[in-house]
Amino acid sequence: MHHLTTVYAYQFAMNHRLIPVALRPIAEKIQAQVRISDADALLLYQSNDLNALGMMANLVRERKNGNYASYIHNRYINYSNVCILSCQFCAFAARKRDPHAFEYAIGEIVRVVREALPLGITEVHMVGGLHPTLKKEWYLELLRELRSLAPALHIKAFTAIEVRHLAQRIFRLPIGEMLELLREHGLGSITGGGAEIFDPVVRDTICRGKETADEWLEVHRIWHNMGGRSTCTMLYGHIETLAQRVDHLSQLRRLQDETRGFTGFVPFAFEPQTTILAHIKPASAIEQLRNLAVSRIYLDNIDHLTAYWVSIGLPLAQLSLSYGVDDLHGTILEEKIFHMAGATTPQQQTVAALEHAIREAGRIPMQRDSHYRHVISSKNGSGVRLPEVELACI
Repeated sequence: MHHLTTVYAYQFAMNHRLIPVALRPIAEKIQAQVRISDADALLLYQSNDLNALGMMANLVRERKNGNYASYIHNRYINYSNVCILSCQFCAFAARKRDPHAFEYAIGEIVRVVREALPLGITEVHMVGGLHPTLKKEWYLELLRELRSLAPALHIKAFTAIEVRHLAQRIFRLPIGEMLELLREHGLGSITGGGAEIFDPVVRDTICRGKETADEWLEVHRIWHNMGGRSTCTMLYGHIETLAQRVDHLSQLRRLQDETRGFTGFVPFAFEPQTTILAHIKPASAIEQLRNLAVSRIYLDNIDHLTAYWVSIGLPLAQLSLSYGVDDLHGTILEEKIFHMAGATTPQQQTVAALEHAIREAGRIPMQRDSHYRHVISSKNGSGVRLPEVELACI
């Protein structure tokens, strides 16, 4: 490890002259593995030198993850978009009588997951709206049925706001007790969705009525203290300021200092189409790469940074591997939230396509599990062969 650190420091020093003078004190902190401040992060966000940001973020990535870039073979389930909230930014949620409302039966969900198992998926990722009428028994039966399909299948489900909704309105239990009950029936981890931007003024504008930042953080704190793991997210590129982005990252970093429960960070660029915020200009490719690089540099205690290709597209996700990203998320057989908001990327990528993109970027592809641990397939030397199946894009 000392040798690798010396090599990285040498490589970084070789390019030190390419860092703008204003950013060199931050670069020196990164090289010395000293935590950057909120003011430093704001300065990085304000910089237009994308190459310098990528250079600094890349050093952090290499130290944490070497030359590997990962992906997960997973199946997405949006079990329903019926929701009691009406977040201003959301094109996914619906009232029961809305023409775009949908709600899958347990049997339908189990069927599509069963059909995906021979393709080699290791995770089912499941979220929905805050459904007003589904009962406690429905959720428990759903988890139990999915668990019975394959005990090794990891069930990653429910955002923090879903957890609060279930605990308060459906199960009528304290959050910790409710999460323990869900875990007993098969829940493996909770998702990082719903964080949006933590600033209360922003939340009041784009998602009035949703949980507060403290309430989102509380759910993850409780889950982490139970030994659970989760991801964390940020929705950016709408009405937030750069300082509000930094504050969001700061609150995530503080909770991670406390619990060490976050496995990875997944930022999402706002999709303005088909919502009442449609006048907002989409984040440019440069802004998305800048945000990824700053996130990688700032979140020094979160090991993995994911570029969600469903949102940004596989070509830009591939490029992001040179801006601090070490994970491209998953093969994703179905995804509705971003596509109902206007995303036009293919809803499914093959293992071959993801591995090809990773190799083209000069990284070593590696399948991972839900906690970002590498899963070695037989072609890379493991004892367990993954099915040689390619999934057609849809």
